Amino acid sequence: MSHTPVGVRQTQKLRTRQALLDAALALLEHQSLSSLGLREVTRAAGVTPTAFYRHFEDTAALGVALVEETLGSLHGLIGAVLTETGDSEERLDRSVEVIARHVGAQPAHFRFIAREQHGGVVPVRAAIAAQLLRFAQEVALALREEPGSAGWSAEDLLMLGGLYVDHMVITASALLEAGPTGEREVVRVARRRLRLVSLGRAHWLDERHPLDPPVTGGPTVPGYEDRRP
Repeated sequence: MSHTPVGVRQTQKLRTRQALLDAALALLEHQSLSSLGLREVTRAAGVTPTAFYRHFEDTAALGVALVEETLGSLHGLIGAVLTETGDSEERLDRSVEVIARHVGAQPAHFRFIAREQHGGVVPVRAAIAAQLLRFAQEVALALREEPGSAGWSAEDLLMLGGLYVDHMVITASALLEAGPTGEREVVRVARRRLRLVSLGRAHWLDERHPLDPPVTGGPTVPGYEDRRP
């Protein structure tokens, strides 16, 4: 009686899972996740419906896995840029380059994110929102270490981090619409917009606005306390 080695079984399992993700992504080029059928996916992947349930509870869980596959790998790339030494504007410029390369390499993944960010599958919307919030928190933590952030509250740094992340999402969508021929112009405009944000950042503490929170209030960013005196 022959037995399949554990390593081989694990490799086969990973291949089947990836085949399901790839098949779903190809099908999602032409439809939304809410309309995607389990049997469509398994047929395209060349596996049985039973095999699907060994990897995912349902198509929503598969969609969440696609979100993690698309955005999860970006954390390390963006994080590496943010922790580089040098001018903050230069680092933000490089973050635009990272987004452009990633979108160019995985356009189907980012079309999926753009479509499902406000789509009808609640767990997938929540997964995208959670990933974007995590990006904003990571950016806020990196910004906190810069001399220009002296006197900024945790809430304001998180707001600024969220602004940069929103810009990242807008840039990715613009790159998808423009295609390879329009990439240079999208990148140029994205960099100019970041510089505009940087100018506003430099004068944020010049005078307080009535809508600003009390200096001792506001939510904190995980990883550090409010630093504004």
